[in-house]
Order: sequence, then structure tokens, then C-alpha cells
Amino acid sequence: MRRFLFGILTVLLLAAPAAGETIRWVDFDVPYESLEYALRQDILTAQQEKHISWIDSLALAGCRTGGKCGLSSVKRAVSDLKGDKSPEELLGSNYRYYDYYHRAYEAVLGGLVGSFAIEKDGQWIPAYGLKAFSPIAAGCGYSHYNDFGAARSFGFRRKHLGNDLMGSLGTPVVAVEGGVVEAMGWNRYGGWRIGVRSFDGRRYYYYAHLQKDKPFAPNLQEGDIVQAGDLLGFMGRTGYSDRENVNNIETVHLHFGLQLVFEESQKECSSEIWVNVYPLVRLLSAHRSSLIHTGDGWRRAYPYRDLDTEAYPTEEITKFS
Repeated sequence: MRRFLFGILTVLLLAAPAAGETIRWVDFDVPYESLEYALRQDILTAQQEKHISWIDSLALAGCRTGGKCGLSSVKRAVSDLKGDKSPEELLGSNYRYYDYYHRAYEAVLGGLVGSFAIEKDGQWIPAYGLKAFSPIAAGCGYSHYNDFGAARSFGFRRKHLGNDLMGSLGTPVVAVEGGVVEAMGWNRYGGWRIGVRSFDGRRYYYYAHLQKDKPFAPNLQEGDIVQAGDLLGFMGRTGYSDRENVNNIETVHLHFGLQLVFEESQKECSSEIWVNVYPLVRLLSAHRSSLIHTGDGWRRAYPYRDLDTEAYPTEEITKFS
């Protein structure tokens, strides 16, 4: 068994691109427990002399295990990074694969942790931590399981490239991360859907099967800037139809997907990079955006600003706050 596992690790490492080469595939196989531990250590050490970034610790663990980042390997990576040795010294000859894992995990996780501020009682309160939100607004129930890769047959046989979150019709759907609304409208598979590209261009978030007749947040348009936690639309069951505004999905749910884009030619091609977001959805379940329903619709309970997006004007960043 040990020889078999070593063989798998060898194949995975040999397939990794050299430093600087465009990444063509990412097998994001990091369990929730490992993400949660690495995140907690990132936040705990943020103000210390040696900050242990969760991307650094996961990259070190991934390099050692061929991407199978079990909790014990992540704990070991965090402990080692707290010491005096660099990743290069810790990995020896395997350091040549560190660039791949670091770039891959940074592409998946790069915009989820950092500096942000929430306005309460007229004052902006800055903080560091998890700044991404669950795609489901606070106070709304849902259920999900790890269905990434399950078979789908409408149109053609293919794999399911997302995570389905089952809930009630009209449940508010919010932006997981801030970015630009890149796509908005009807898709024969996803029905009413929204695509949001992260500010760094690496992540394309896909929210599909939105509500019939009322899929989107009022006044939201392609090209708009949204912040993490902003209202995007409402859960439904549209899709599986060439005709618009049709409920052909049996169960009300949100299809949530994440595509990685290392160069623009990868955005729409035969080898797109979609990663399993199930562990991320679990991680984000404890961080949900609070919305208030008023006579005019929904608004955020607390205005929010991402302090890491300084390149974007304040008036645009807070547009939907």
C-alpha cells in the first residue's frame, strides 16, 4: 500500500508545471478540516512577527502529499513554518513543485482572507480574517452534500462541476467574493444565472438556477462591481431549456461553481478548470451575510468594504452597501 501511494504521489508531482508555466489543471483536494485549521492559524498569527498564511501552509502540505492535504499534514506544515527554516529548506528537492501548489491554492483561496471593514453605529470597524461569505444569506436554511463530479445527462453526458445547495424558493443568494458581474442572463443548462469574476481575474463564480420571473437583485447589471455578501439574486429551479424563464429543474436549489482562470484562453474551452467547492461552502457556512428585507427589497444589515481592493474607487466599492 505504501508503495502504491508513493507511486500516485510521484505521478502527481511529475505532472505539475514548472515554475512560471501556465497552470492547466488543479485538483483541489483540501478537506474542510484542513482548511479550517489553516485559516484559524492564519488569523491567529496575523499580528505576530511571523504570519503563517493559510496559502503557505497548504502549499507546503500539498507539496509533501501530492495535494492530499490531510489535517495532520497541515498541522505539520504550520508547525514547520513557525520555525526558522524556509519552504525551500523544508522541502529539499521537492521544492521545485512548491510554486505549482502555491499558485494553484492562491488561485482558489486568494481573495477569501484579508482586511475588511464593517460600519456599525456610523463608524467603520477594520478587521482581518475571513472576508468571503457563504452564497446563502444569513437566516436561510439549506442542505448540501459533496456532489462534485456526479453524472449529468441533459444535453450531453458530463460531470457536475459545482455544489448544489438545496433550499426554499426565493432564498437570497449573495456574492461569495467581491468582483465584477461578468455574465448575467439565461443559459440553457443553468437557467437564470450570474457569473462574477474576482478582482484579480483568477476566479469566476457561477450562480445558477435562479428564480423564475425574479432571478436577480434589482438594478444589478453586467459590468457592475459587487462586494462580498452583496445580494445577487434569488434561489429557484430554472434551466434545462432553450426557452427562457422555464422551470425545468425538479428541485429548488442553487448551483454554485468556481472556475479558475490563469489565462483568458481558459475561460471558455474544452479544458476549463472547475474545482470542488464543497469544502469551501462548508467553511463559509459560519460566515453569512446579514440582509434586511424592507418594503423596497433587500439591503445589507451592515455596510461592508474590502480594504484590500484599493485600486477600486470607494464610491464604486460601496455601491451596493
